[in-house]
Amino acid sequence: MITIYGFGPAFGLSDASPFVRKTEILLKLANLPYQKRTGKLRLAPKGKLPYIEDQGVILSDSTFIRWHLEKTYRIDLDAGLSSQQRGVAWALEKLVEDHLYWALVQRAWRDPANYRKVAAVLFKKLPWPLRPLVSYLASRQAGQRLWVQGMGRHTPDEQLALVRNTVASIAAILGDQAFMLGARPSTVDAAVYPFMESMTSDYFDDRFTAIMRSHPNLLRYVAAMRAQIDFDLPER
Repeated sequence: MITIYGFGPAFGLSDASPFVRKTEILLKLANLPYQKRTGKLRLAPKGKLPYIEDQGVILSDSTFIRWHLEKTYRIDLDAGLSSQQRGVAWALEKLVEDHLYWALVQRAWRDPANYRKVAAVLFKKLPWPLRPLVSYLASRQAGQRLWVQGMGRHTPDEQLALVRNTVASIAAILGDQAFMLGARPSTVDAAVYPFMESMTSDYFDDRFTAIMRSHPNLLRYVAAMRAQIDFDLPER
């Protein structure tokens, strides 16, 4: 059986990371049995989660995991999509993973009000003398990564403008469809949905969630995907 290693439930979501949730959705779309375990970054390939263990193979990164599943089990998770649709799917996947992701990192790790909520969940098991120090260092490291990537160089209003345009573009592509590229979920939904789900989570009630509420079709999409995937959602 495939084992997926992630961070664990948090913020009312099945896992704190959209990439872990993406991988779990891929496994569900592939109808492959799996089990979930809490992983440790220091033991993870490439130092990040998720990673999977499958028949003795340990593999990191949600995209490479997808390719492994398709090759190993001889399945095409985008069967029925045209070459044009596959191109749109890849572009959307990279839009949320390489662009929107950083806006969400800024939102969670550098906004003081939100970060207090994040730290209260992620570091609650640490003893008190260590908790504030680790919390400070984690936020500082996130800030350094955001500066190098570029998102952290923008003002809050500029960041919000980027998010607003990104979400509006996703809503426009979705249109009246049930899922991003038609009547059934495909790999692009595995990538896009976790980010849309994160932005609708009432754990963070801010200008990001207001943007999502301005697009009723995306709210319907989140509800449809949640019903389709049927995650076990934890208490917040």
